[in-house]
Amino acid sequence: MFAFLPSAGRKANSRLEGSLAMIRALGPGSVSSFLKVILDVSYFVLWGVAVLVGLAVLGLLLISFDPQVLPGDFYAHSRIMGHALGLAAAAQLGGAELSLIGVIVIVQRLRRIFGALIAGDPFHPDNVRRLRVIALVLALIEVDSYLFGALDHFFLGAHRSSGFDLNLTAWFAVLVIVVLSEVFREGARLRRDAELTI
Repeated sequence: MFAFLPSAGRKANSRLEGSLAMIRALGPGSVSSFLKVILDVSYFVLWGVAVLVGLAVLGLLLISFDPQVLPGDFYAHSRIMGHALGLAAAAQLGGAELSLIGVIVIVQRLRRIFGALIAGDPFHPDNVRRLRVIALVLALIEVDSYLFGALDHFFLGAHRSSGFDLNLTAWFAVLVIVVLSEVFREGARLRRDAELTI
C-alpha cells in the first residue's frame, strides 16, 4: 500500500534540487546582484546619515562654546545619548560617527565583493584584501565602542550599572571573516596555478 512513498520522496527531492538549481548565486540576475542592489542603496543612505550626524556633532561643539544660543528650557531638558547638549554629547555622538564610518567602509567593501560575484569571479585576488579590511574595521568598531564607553563612564559622568560589555558575537564574526579571507586567498592561488598550467 505504501510502496509509492520512496518514489514520491525521490520525486520531491528532484523537484527541490531543480528549484534550487534555478536560483543562481553568481552572475547577472542572481541572488548576488539582488544583494548588491541592497548594499548600493544602504551605502548611500549611510552616507546621508553620516553627514547628518557629523553636522549634529559640529552643532553640539558650537553649543558647548556658547549655550545661550538655545532657549533655556530646550537646553535644560534636551539629552543626546544620556548627556546634556554640549561637549559630552558631542564626544559620544563623535564615537557613534566613527562607528558609522566603519560601517560605511564595510558596506563599500561588500559592494565590491558582490560586484566580483556578479562578474562570476568570486576568487578575485582583491576579495582577499577586502575581507581582511572588513575584519579589521569590525574589530576597530568594537574597540571604538569600548573606548567611548570607558570615556563615558569614567570622564563624562554617565555612571552606568553595566560594566565592561564584551561582545563575543562581534569578535567571533571577526575570526570567521579572517578565516574566509584565507579560504579566498587559497582559492585565488589555486585559480592562478590553474591558469599557469593552461
